[in-house]
Amino acid sequence: MSFVDKAKNVVQQTVGKAEEAVGKRTDDQEQIAQGQKDQAMGAARQETEKAKDALHDK
Repeated sequence: MSFVDKAKNVVQQTVGKAEEAVGKRTDDQEQIAQGQKDQAMGAARQETEKAKDALHDK
């Protein structure tokens, strides 16, 4: 996994956490859901990149 891909995944997860927090503060269910989705997408991409790395290491 390249450093750029790692950074993008971490940024997406961080943005998701922030969106979720703002949604909770403003009681905005759509924003909470969007934040959770962004976090899940970032985590899934990171797992995909880890799997790619594992294949390349063998």
